[in-house]
Amino acid sequence: MTNELNELATFATVATERSFTRAAAKLGLSQSALSHTIRRLEQRLDVQLLARTTKSVAPTAAGAALLKDLAPALEQIGRAVDGARSNRHRPAGRLRIIMSRSAVEMVLLPRLAAFAEAYPDIVLDVVTATGPIDLVAGEFDAGIQLGEYIQKDMIAVRVTPELRLAVVGSPLYFASRQIPQAPSDLKDHRCITLRFAGRPYRWEFEKRGKSTTIGANGPLVVDDTHLVIQSALAGVGLGLAYEEQVADDIANGRLIRVLEDWTPPIPGFFLYYPSRQHQPAALAALVRTLRFSG
Repeated sequence: MTNELNELATFATVATERSFTRAAAKLGLSQSALSHTIRRLEQRLDVQLLARTTKSVAPTAAGAALLKDLAPALEQIGRAVDGARSNRHRPAGRLRIIMSRSAVEMVLLPRLAAFAEAYPDIVLDVVTATGPIDLVAGEFDAGIQLGEYIQKDMIAVRVTPELRLAVVGSPLYFASRQIPQAPSDLKDHRCITLRFAGRPYRWEFEKRGKSTTIGANGPLVVDDTHLVIQSALAGVGLGLAYEEQVADDIANGRLIRVLEDWTPPIPGFFLYYPSRQHQPAALAALVRTLRFSG
């Protein structure tokens, strides 16, 4: 197919220029190479396309008919190639990105208005999901995920500082229950479980070099941190959420934080994408906008 397109494009140039000399200069080829290409095309089609004399070149009736249908198609192909090439340098087009709802609120939304203003020709097509996703299989351009869950063969760019998780419960919940003093006390509490990557997320704690992991048990399993927070506010049980997400509720007394000295920092969110030799300009613009500068 590539050879056929080259041959047809060469024929169209010679037929339009009506000169092997001018066509050769335009295409950057020798006249002998041009003549060989035209002869090969005519032999393959079993029809004469160009009438040649020592002084002039003109398309035959068959050549003129072919050129009439061929020229618009070649022009359309040229526009498509130019468009693809321009997208390499001009931030434009659609980017498919996958991230959790928490990442949308904490990473994307604070910068989205400025990004849309700076790059009006980029459309961000955002899909929300909890847990690691195979970007290539899902046909995504990029994703945002906690650093510890990103595959090693991905390019990862930090987009937040380190984060902390917070264990919280409502005053209503604690009205009839003891405040847990250590992770082991959670066995006596109702815990709201977050489903992460298809499995219940295990709560990890650390204090003075001592680490422990707790399998949270309770009356509710959800797949969204916001549902965890809303359930905790309603008194369903204890929830685990990002500190930033519950800071206002804690400050206003709607939630009570416990085990704070057992929750060390975690790596935070990263924008990640497959390694590419030619990175689209739109993705490069998003990386520049979201990159955490410290």
